[in-house]
Amino acid sequence: MSAKPIEFKGTSLSVVSVVLNSLDIAILDGAITAMPGGKRRFFDGDAAVLDLSAVATRDSADWPALLALLRDYGLQPVAVVNGGAVLGAQAAAVGLVTLGAGELARPSRKPAAEKAPAPPPVATAMLVDKPLRSGQRLYARGTDLILTAMVSTGAEVIADGSIHVYAPLRGRALAGASGDAGARVFCTCFEAELVSVAGMYRTFEQGLPPQLAKKPVQVRLNQGEGQQTLLIEALSLG
Repeated sequence: MSAKPIEFKGTSLSVVSVVLNSLDIAILDGAITAMPGGKRRFFDGDAAVLDLSAVATRDSADWPALLALLRDYGLQPVAVVNGGAVLGAQAAAVGLVTLGAGELARPSRKPAAEKAPAPPPVATAMLVDKPLRSGQRLYARGTDLILTAMVSTGAEVIADGSIHVYAPLRGRALAGASGDAGARVFCTCFEAELVSVAGMYRTFEQGLPPQLAKKPVQVRLNQGEGQQTLLIEALSLG
């Protein structure tokens, strides 16, 4: 039997919500660049919805420049939300769809005859057993990252979950990259240039604390009195 000319199937898409507090291109570019991991092509072609709820309705944007900036970081803007009539019309003029405030939370619709898709497999940790050289970058999207070899100075490891390094960590380690405040960084020999959890980071240009240098440590966020602090603690492996 020949294939049907057209079919409609339910799908589940991973969409990045980009909350804009400014429409100034220079401010946005500087802010992204200053973020841990804020490098060109940081994202991998992810669809993005621009949340304009924090932008004044009287503001206007250089939309072609804004879209070019986000695409330069690997995002593909497809829609806006909470933009109001003025910004919504501007976004529509450059091909973006306007969504209702609760649209992203709605389940996908599919024809009654279509079977529900099988649930996706549970993501397992990414395991890497080769050293990362200076300039190399590794991203464990949606999962933990386990490394059994050295992360060299100038190398960068990123994970949406936790990062485990069973070797010297001399480069940069960014856990909870998609916002998971419960993520942690563990390593058996702490010599890092930078560590981060859910966007909160610390650098060591002035050198490592002597009680932590080359020791087993964990890095985590601590919630207290309405504030988050980044804790770097010695681990006892004995």
